[in-house]
Amino acid sequence: MDKLVAFGNTDLQIVPLIFGGNVFGWTLDEAQSFGILDGFIDLGFNAIDTANNYSHWVPGNQGGESETIIGNWIKNKGNRDDVVLMTKVGGRFGYDSKPNTKGSYIKEQVEFSLKRLQTDYIDLYQTHYDDSSTTVEETLRAYDDLIKEGKVRFIGASNIGTDRLIESLETSSKYGLNQYVSIQPEYNLYDRENYEIAYEATAKQFGLAVIPYYSLASGFLSGKYLNDSDFSKSARGEGIQKKYWNERGKRIVTVLNEVASSYRTSSSSVALAWLLAQPTITAPIASATNESHLHSFVSALQLRLGEEALAKLDTASQY
Repeated sequence: MDKLVAFGNTDLQIVPLIFGGNVFGWTLDEAQSFGILDGFIDLGFNAIDTANNYSHWVPGNQGGESETIIGNWIKNKGNRDDVVLMTKVGGRFGYDSKPNTKGSYIKEQVEFSLKRLQTDYIDLYQTHYDDSSTTVEETLRAYDDLIKEGKVRFIGASNIGTDRLIESLETSSKYGLNQYVSIQPEYNLYDRENYEIAYEATAKQFGLAVIPYYSLASGFLSGKYLNDSDFSKSARGEGIQKKYWNERGKRIVTVLNEVASSYRTSSSSVALAWLLAQPTITAPIASATNESHLHSFVSALQLRLGEEALAKLDTASQY
């Protein structure tokens, strides 16, 4: 695959679909993870996103399992320079813990991530969750030190309010510190409103790369949920049904299925192609648990939705 895009205002070049590593150590064990990563890279993709606390929510896990698996895979393949590696810091390691972006904590955690990932640098190091008790200047100075030390190439932010994001960008400019180059918001055909109202203009103004998570709305947009009975077939079905299965959700999946049929492709491919057609989106993040899912990633990059199809999807998902 030879379609590379610039990652915001950086020299990073990525194939515009990123693998979401939250499944490693959760729904995939190490051997299965290696197989999926091999398939992903063999298809020409090159970017992987994870976090230092994945997958702490699995009974028996402590957090860091995803990074460990990725690090073992990279060592096994010897392909570190061919992979754009993205991870995060600041998120919870348990439901009773809090986000933490203090400078000392970031510098401590980056060493753990580097060791687990078996690398001496991270391409994109991201604030996973904002810690409002810590000044943005303290957080940014820690990142700036890590970039100067060569341990991190670029920094980004994920779950951070618009005000704090803008304050962070302006603080970097004021003090000559390295600036966030990306934002990782929740954004998909169903969950549109927050990004489009709160973040889209800022991303455009500052030239941020936008790499949305939950690109398929936890699988709701994959085409596997078309009627009430489908939710009972999935371990996560009950939660997905509760969140998405309303009049608007039903309308979205119906139109998504119609468009997919007209293009002779999958609903997943159409949902990802819709994201890629949005002017501020750099690359969606999506996960896979078997190789058939990976082919929908390729189809999404090859798919060019026409104006009529895009209009139908926009209308169905109006909020």
